[in-house]
Amino acid sequence: MTLFDVLGFRWDRSALPASVPSYSIERVCFRFHKMLPEFVWDASVLEGNPFTFPEVKTLLDGVTVGGRKLSDQEQILNLAESSRRLLAMARGDQFSLSKPVFTELNGIVVRKEALEWGVFRGEGQETDYTPDVSLGEHGRHTPLPTLPGAPELNRVFGAGVTALQECEPFERATAFFLFGALQQFFFDGNKRTSRFMMNGVLMSHGIDAISVPASRAQEFNEKMVRFYLSKDATEMMAFLAGCHPEAEAILP
Repeated sequence: MTLFDVLGFRWDRSALPASVPSYSIERVCFRFHKMLPEFVWDASVLEGNPFTFPEVKTLLDGVTVGGRKLSDQEQILNLAESSRRLLAMARGDQFSLSKPVFTELNGIVVRKEALEWGVFRGEGQETDYTPDVSLGEHGRHTPLPTLPGAPELNRVFGAGVTALQECEPFERATAFFLFGALQQFFFDGNKRTSRFMMNGVLMSHGIDAISVPASRAQEFNEKMVRFYLSKDATEMMAFLAGCHPEAEAILP
C-alpha cells in the first residue's frame, strides 16, 4: 500500500516547502517556552474557549480569573501542562512518534473533559460509542467504529506511523496532525493532541513549532472541513506552513 492509502488521505508533495530552517533543539525549545502563553491561548481559541490572552497569562502565573467557568479554566491548564510536558520530552530527547507519547499527551490534554482520556477508543471501559465530527451544513465525518480493544485503530495507527517514516520531518509532522484529526483515535482532543505531536516532530528535528494564530481560527476551521470532505491535505499543509514563524522563507 502507498503512503496515501495507509493514511487515508493524499496531498501534492511538490507543493510542500523544499527546505525548512533548522536550529539546535535547545534553541527551538527556548522559543516554545518563551511563547507558551501564546501557544496555549491560540489553541484555546480554536476550541471556542472564551479566555482572553491576558486572562491566560494571569492563569498561567498562578492567579485565578474571576467570572470564568471552571471547565474553561481546566482546559487552559490542561493545554499548559501538555505544552510543558511536550517541552520536557523534546529537551530530554524523549519524544517519539509513538502510541505511548500520543496517549500520554492526550491524557493531559483532555483530562476530566472527555468521556475517557489517555487510551484509544475501545481500550477503556467504553467500547461501543463512536463519536463523529460536525462539518456544519456538510454533515458529519464518521471515523472507524469504536471496538473492544481498538484492534483496527491500533492497526491503522501502527501502519500510519511506519509509512510516515519515509517523509521529511516537516511533511511527517503536518501529515501526522491530519492523520490524527481524520482517524479520531480518541474520544476527544484529537486535533489538539495531534498538533502537539506535530510540534514534537518539528522540535525534535530542530524546527520551530507551529501555532495556529487565534486570528486565523475561522480559516483553520473552514479548511479542516474541506479536508474532511475531500481527503486532500494540500490546502491544510500549505496553511500550516503559512503559520510557521518563518513562513515567508519556506513557502514555495
